Amino acid sequence: MAKKRILVIEDERPIAKAMELKLNFSGFEAKVAYNGLEALEILKKEKFDLIIVDLIMPKLDGFGTIKGIKDMRIKTPIIVSSNLNQDEDLKKAKELGAVDFFVKSNIPITKLVENIKKILG
Repeated sequence: MAKKRILVIEDERPIAKAMELKLNFSGFEAKVAYNGLEALEILKKEKFDLIIVDLIMPKLDGFGTIKGIKDMRIKTPIIVSSNLNQDEDLKKAKELGAVDFFVKSNIPITKLVENIKKILG
């Protein structure tokens, strides 16, 4: 069975690399984009089973990235990550279609992997 592919869109390289390694170790095939514009270019060429998007990034923030993904008519589930626990960000992410939201400092990567497995069935 093919591994589920996950695109991690995260500008903080140590966090991006840690997520990529943990996801790959957990049986997924993870790929990293370091900003929203890079992610949208990747999504023009490749398909993923899940997308994890950081909200605060240079060039194109997470909300702009999600909007770009939706404009491309990509139906892949999106999980939003943030350093901030802001109710308004959570609400806006859900309005844009995110299936989950987590605060990076509040959730260990192992818990994130559990959530991903639930979302992907």
